[in-house]
Amino acid sequence: MAQEQIQEQRLTQQQKLAQSITQQQLLQAQLIELPVTQLMERITAEMDDNPALEPSTEEPEYQNTPENTDSTDNAEESYEQEERQSALDEALQSLGRDDEELPVYQGGMSNQEEREDIVYGQSQSFYDQLIEQMNLFDLTEEERNIMEYLIGSLDEDGLLRKPLHSIADELAIYHNIDVSEQEIEQVLLKLQDFDPAGIGARTLQECLLLQIERREPSHLKELMQRTIEDYFELFTKKHWNRLQQVLKLTDLQNETLIKELRKLNPKPGTAMGEVMGHSIQQITPDFIVDTQDDGTVTFALNTGDIPELHVSQSFTDTLNEYQTNKENMSRQMKEALLYTKKKVEAAQGFIEAIRVRRNTLTTTMRAIIQWQHRFFEDGDEASLRPMILKDIAEKTGLALSTVSRVSNSKYAQTRWGTFPLRYFFSDGYKTAEGEELSTREIKIALREIIAAEDKRKPLSDDTLKDLLAEKGYPIARRTVAKYREQMGIPVARLRK
Repeated sequence: MAQEQIQEQRLTQQQKLAQSITQQQLLQAQLIELPVTQLMERITAEMDDNPALEPSTEEPEYQNTPENTDSTDNAEESYEQEERQSALDEALQSLGRDDEELPVYQGGMSNQEEREDIVYGQSQSFYDQLIEQMNLFDLTEEERNIMEYLIGSLDEDGLLRKPLHSIADELAIYHNIDVSEQEIEQVLLKLQDFDPAGIGARTLQECLLLQIERREPSHLKELMQRTIEDYFELFTKKHWNRLQQVLKLTDLQNETLIKELRKLNPKPGTAMGEVMGHSIQQITPDFIVDTQDDGTVTFALNTGDIPELHVSQSFTDTLNEYQTNKENMSRQMKEALLYTKKKVEAAQGFIEAIRVRRNTLTTTMRAIIQWQHRFFEDGDEASLRPMILKDIAEKTGLALSTVSRVSNSKYAQTRWGTFPLRYFFSDGYKTAEGEELSTREIKIALREIIAAEDKRKPLSDDTLKDLLAEKGYPIARRTVAKYREQMGIPVARLRK
């Protein structure tokens, strides 16, 4: 009889333990799935509900994570958000080594705006403001169509990051407008006359020069132009002393020049948004990826204003005090002990779930960068290798469902723009020889062939198949048709 009671007790304890682990795993899964903005809301709600959970008063140390590190201990890295002296400082910090591409930080100009999902006050959209200005110009119908497409291609900063040859291809394929890059550039130059100054620029350097050009003639204007045109690298690296030497300036002149340069706006599009209100959803990246000139890729988690959490010292002290005197406890004290213990354990479990989330996100992003390293080096969509969730799950040792949760609703800011994590995943196509090709790469090649075809004699799917094979993509005709349809490109007879 006694033996049966012992067995029953052990069975009950095991059942309770399994239930506790399941609840903790469920919490971890929920937090892993949340993007950074929603995580902040969840943490705030948890602190309101649990007085034993408190933010730490000490500032955590953040650091970038090299993509090729093998240690998972580096999961404590977070994105360091320094005080921004000006919008220009922030842009230069993101710029890195040169002005080839300014990473897209698709939030507002301030930290608070970057945390918001939607900016209110949507009286008029950024797009509508530019269309209104376009209507004031005397344009041909073709120029108007090109201009409208260029405006739609601007990012939230008001910059045109898409190359003109890509725009020419898209206009030909999707809008049946056959124009050269030079013709598009002529329309772009007219767009760059719009307000605010700098709109439609293709690089940070061009954006700043457009703003300087609108200033009244002066010696200061000449110095600003020389700085951006001839000494842009010194400017981006903030080598002010060296700049003072090459321009032969006095301390006062150099100070004045720096002050005026800091007034330039690297994100003219967001300036419009601050006045009129955005009409589109704001994106806050969960990962900040940086590519150095030597090909080294580092990244960090964007923690926004998420605090480091700890268990309240007063709750810990109270729990220790109650446990020390629990033999002489009154009923009221026992109830207080149970309450305190429950809150402390909940706080510890939540802190652990945050740590697991940080580890999991870091491990997953590191694997994605290693797999797609070439893309993070050159930003070319064709460089993306075939990669599915299972590949990253096997590489990291994480469950497939966990990788899926990490990849959903999260974004990575890179040197080439801000992308949803799902962007880096794509299926592959296996040739008869067993070679695996990226479907995205094949589609790019297919789009280029169709863009270059004679519109009077569009190419059939059979001909497209042969031309793709010549380029190293030996796929079947039915596969050509499938990819063409997925890209929204009609059959040959409808492309005339």
